[in-house]
Amino acid sequence: MQTLATDLWADQQPLRFVGMEIGTRMTVIRLPTGGLWIHSPIEATDERLEAVRALGEPAALIAPTRFHHMFIGGWRDAFPDASLHLAPGLASKRPDLMPAEVLGDEAPAAWAGHIEQVVVKGFPLANEVVFYHPPTATLVATDLAFNPSPSFSVGTRFALRLAGVKGLLSPTLLERFGIRDRTAFRSSFDRILEWPFERVIVAHGDIVEVGGREALLEGYAFLR
Repeated sequence: MQTLATDLWADQQPLRFVGMEIGTRMTVIRLPTGGLWIHSPIEATDERLEAVRALGEPAALIAPTRFHHMFIGGWRDAFPDASLHLAPGLASKRPDLMPAEVLGDEAPAAWAGHIEQVVVKGFPLANEVVFYHPPTATLVATDLAFNPSPSFSVGTRFALRLAGVKGLLSPTLLERFGIRDRTAFRSSFDRILEWPFERVIVAHGDIVEVGGREALLEGYAFLR
């Protein structure tokens, strides 16, 4: 587990997607109750479960998009008392995860007042829910943007450039051309920009520690 700030951690593992090694990351936040909020869980290995238990007891498990759900079942089995929260539309794709709560624009009581959230509307392929952690000025995203790491292979970095990923916190062509309701998407994005975040955690690539808001705004300049 990588310590990013007080009560904020991340962990990552290899992940191949359409032949590219892009890795994937989960985020862990300790809530004021002491319970852990786990975003986009990665593989529930014995070593990883032990590391998480050393931090506290998982209270909430988050599948934040219609794509990031592969490993959450293992965490549900390991921590059956933790509440399960799914991105809109994921329940129909993964009925085996029900019963679970569907994420919306308002934070559930379990983390209301400590973590804020927005459903990115207008892009139903993903239905990503983006979160903000005020105590650490951190935006917790998933596929909203990529931040290619120098550790990526030359082939992966080249492929990501072809896919439209350029510079820090850049969306892919999927976001650029897959938006079905531009007005709704822009409204959601504007809500995200209202948060005074510096750090941006993404699922694929490096974490941006400072200047994340400006980098994300530049990455989505096409919305202007």
